[in-house]
Amino acid sequence: MLTKIANSGVDSRVVVWIREFLLGRTQRVRVGGQLSEEVRVTSGVQQGRVLGPLLFPAYLNDIWGNMESTIRPFADDCVIYRKIMNDADMEIFQKDLGRLGDWAVENAMKINAIKSKAVRFTRARAKEPLNYSLLDTLIPDASSCKYLGTNLSSDFSCADQVNYTVRKAW
Repeated sequence: MLTKIANSGVDSRVVVWIREFLLGRTQRVRVGGQLSEEVRVTSGVQQGRVLGPLLFPAYLNDIWGNMESTIRPFADDCVIYRKIMNDADMEIFQKDLGRLGDWAVENAMKINAIKSKAVRFTRARAKEPLNYSLLDTLIPDASSCKYLGTNLSSDFSCADQVNYTVRKAW
């Protein structure tokens, strides 16, 4: 990550400051009255620190490089989508999923492909199941997904969102 920041033209003094902030940290845990041994922290940013929200976008800055589909990262979620009109569009989308997987491996970012869903948003009858994969894992078809707290239904129905909101209110 520091290499990415340094290569983006950021003043070298800022890069040194960030490096000093990230490297050489330790942590320990208290359970009951017992304190664990200290261990070195080798990744991440401490929770609640101002730099976390500033460094994460810098880390993701090149995630959309070479993508033909739209990608929307938000906190620890990411949505990638594309209008699919024909087989060529499907191939482009699968290539973009491959690029996303390559980016994740290159940047030591773990993507939980099992939590991923493939949703086809249309009012037309779906003819064939979707057949997309991410990091060699088939992405399961779903009739809805949750995005930024909103339930999105493949048929554009609001029923799932309304039912969720009513249950939550009770």
